[in-house]
Amino acid sequence: MASRPIVLPGELLASNPKVAGSGTYIENGKVYAKFLGLLDRTDTSVRVIPLKGRYIPSVGDVVIGIVREVAGNGWVVDINSPYQGFLPVSENPEMRQNRKPNDVLDIDDVIIAKVLNIDPKMKVTLTMKDRMCRAVRFGRIIGINPARVPRVIGKKGSMIRMFKTELGVQIVVGKNGLIWVSGDRRKVNIVEEAVYIIESEAHTDGLTDRITEFVKRKKGELNGQ
Repeated sequence: MASRPIVLPGELLASNPKVAGSGTYIENGKVYAKFLGLLDRTDTSVRVIPLKGRYIPSVGDVVIGIVREVAGNGWVVDINSPYQGFLPVSENPEMRQNRKPNDVLDIDDVIIAKVLNIDPKMKVTLTMKDRMCRAVRFGRIIGINPARVPRVIGKKGSMIRMFKTELGVQIVVGKNGLIWVSGDRRKVNIVEEAVYIIESEAHTDGLTDRITEFVKRKKGELNGQ
């Protein structure tokens, strides 16, 4: 397993600004590391993968959150971030006339939502007006370091597609490091184990192939092969 080199903030990575990717910045036409992390270099791009970090919301992110407070105008939601989320009643399609907020979502309920807006004071407004969004009433929640989420998703969603195709599970990966998986309990166990392998080995090459082999082997064991 080939490990990626660790780079320091401000370290020179490339002299061609066209290859600058996430986790980098350009100064005087050169590309530098924005923070401490793992260098991922290809022929066409260079990026830095953070070693660790807390989730900082961005508009459009899918997040999985836990309701912490119920108010007359909505719900305060823990989104695994230094910043709390707020879901207004107007952004929850389940709210209908004469229904009270705590009849729809109560404390400790889990939801899949999207980040709708972030104001200058980092007040994070959520919405559930998307077909992906829902209250989570079944399945399992897996928690990982938010910095590892891109590796769990894979290039263009390749890792998620593999889980769905090979195991027939439903899966939603929140950008905030929480993952919802639903399906046959034994197959959900395989996904959970695979996700933790991805988290611990995110800095290594060939990870997608190894995880695919792992999932197929575990699936074969379930089927008695």
